Amino acid sequence: MHLLQEDLARAHCQSLLRDAEDNRRFRLATQFAKAQKQADRATRRAERASAKARLTFARLV
Repeated sequence: MHLLQEDLARAHCQSLLRDAEDNRRFRLATQFAKAQKQADRATRRAERASAKARLTFARLV
């Protein structure tokens, strides 16, 4: 009987650890996706600013 309780406790702990690891991976994937979107937006803003600067320069010349 004692071994059965230990096995159940061990299985419960392993289940909690698996859940925690899954949650950690999900959070990391979410953070990565958010950072990727921010980087894409920053790239588009930089491209627009560059195009605007080229146009302004072309008008001056």
